[in-house]
Amino acid sequence: MSKHFKHSSFREKLIEHLFISEMLKLSWKKGDCQLEVMKPEVDNAGCDVVLENNNIIRHIQLKASKLGGKTSRQNINNRLATKPSGCIVWIIFNEDTLELCSFYFFGAEAGKPLVGLEDAKIAKHTKGNASGLKAERPNIRTLNKGQFIRYDSIETLYDVLFFT
Repeated sequence: MSKHFKHSSFREKLIEHLFISEMLKLSWKKGDCQLEVMKPEVDNAGCDVVLENNNIIRHIQLKASKLGGKTSRQNINNRLATKPSGCIVWIIFNEDTLELCSFYFFGAEAGKPLVGLEDAKIAKHTKGNASGLKAERPNIRTLNKGQFIRYDSIETLYDVLFFT
């Protein structure tokens, strides 16, 4: 059994901390050291981390996939659209080194609300009920990878999150 499968919760937190660490490092390197990091106590709106910089508050839902993985879509909580500058960051990482390789971004420019979830496909439960019917998940939308914008550097993503 793969360590990535067996310890997926551990890996998820590790990737989240690596992402936050890179964001903090960029704030340091840019000289302002103003980035604030907040974690929701309860995740009922799809938000994994809240970052604030340059008077921009980003409610971010994080997703992660291994480099070369076959995942082509992500399920997103539609309540994220009610949050200031809500967005999704899908991190592609190297499963051997855990290096953050590239980033897929779905969201509006800094300071603008998230749009596009209202027209997205409603997600369904992965398991069927007793009759085999997979019920809809009314608060969850499915986004395809092609709906995201790819960035190959964390520096570019940082600028997109807070300055463009």
